Amino acid sequence: MNLSVFGIGKLGLCFSLTLSKSGYRVCGLDVNEDYVASLNDKSFKSSEAGVTEALLESFNFRATTDLDYALNFADTLFVIVATPSLPNGRYDHSQVDALVDSLVERGAVEHTKNFVVCCTVMPGYCDKIKKKLNPLNYVVSYNPEFIAQGTILRDQAEPDMVLIGEGNERAGNILENIYNRHTSNKPRICRMSPLEAEITKLSLNCFLTTKIAYASMIGDIVTAVGGDPKTVLNAIGQDSRIGNKYLGYGYGYGGPCFPRDNRALAIFAKDNDVEALISLASDQSNADHLVFQIKNFLLTHDLEEEVEFDFVTYKKESTLLTESQQLAFAVGIARGGCKVKIKERKEVIEELKKRYDDLFTYEERK
Repeated sequence: MNLSVFGIGKLGLCFSLTLSKSGYRVCGLDVNEDYVASLNDKSFKSSEAGVTEALLESFNFRATTDLDYALNFADTLFVIVATPSLPNGRYDHSQVDALVDSLVERGAVEHTKNFVVCCTVMPGYCDKIKKKLNPLNYVVSYNPEFIAQGTILRDQAEPDMVLIGEGNERAGNILENIYNRHTSNKPRICRMSPLEAEITKLSLNCFLTTKIAYASMIGDIVTAVGGDPKTVLNAIGQDSRIGNKYLGYGYGYGGPCFPRDNRALAIFAKDNDVEALISLASDQSNADHLVFQIKNFLLTHDLEEEVEFDFVTYKKESTLLTESQQLAFAVGIARGGCKVKIKERKEVIEELKKRYDDLFTYEERK
């Protein structure tokens, strides 16, 4: 079976390689000719764990810059392009819109094609684009992934669950069969409408931010009175209704997904005359937690003693600094008078120097 992946950045490339490994013939589409060439001659090196090796071992994957070739290659088209956040908190759908417009220009296709949106979008987006694509013999579905930078290949091969917002039953069956074949852990598959799936994607992440923010709040209270946050939170997590996952005491939540999904859900709710007060409160609590940690650290530590951070990216396995709470904490204590040393990869150090000049001292790590 042939599959096309429109957009083979970090996430799309990983998805293409996991599909290829399970036996599918995969065509990946990207606009960057040099990047495509490096994928096809297998000279591309990725910072994401396991990707360089997976590319070298792949034999069913080819990349192209030719939209028509990728379109004709398969009847199921996965769309994994960037949807960055706009200043107003909504997602920028312009890359998906451009692709849709290109398909509209080409007119109706002879055989039905499944147009599967995998990137994070505002709820209602798939219903919007299906008005353009359905008359041209495309079925629009929504199939977001739940992954973390640094473990993308593993997360795609062993997801906790698969979310399918099916354009129709046949499209849902095709996607379910694909996941049954390319996942190794028999995940639970949840099928619903595209709109319900779009809401579910945001809601799942927002539930986790709520749990993290709650753990941070309890941890701050316990810390303020001289107790051990880990002891208290571990006991809370023993209740089977709660569990220990995402109930640790750390820097709070950050990164490229959680904060923006929280904001987007609150905006969508307001668009529909609902106040997502819990999402808004989680964001405020997360910000308050950072302030508490910085103040508490400055009050309880010797400012002449150098503080070392093994990493300040949002996860150690990643090179992303996007809304990193650990970085925000390091900045806060450094500006409060602490001597801060950061151990990071070369490219991360270069970016930190651009942003913060000589606020930190650095040590390069592999």
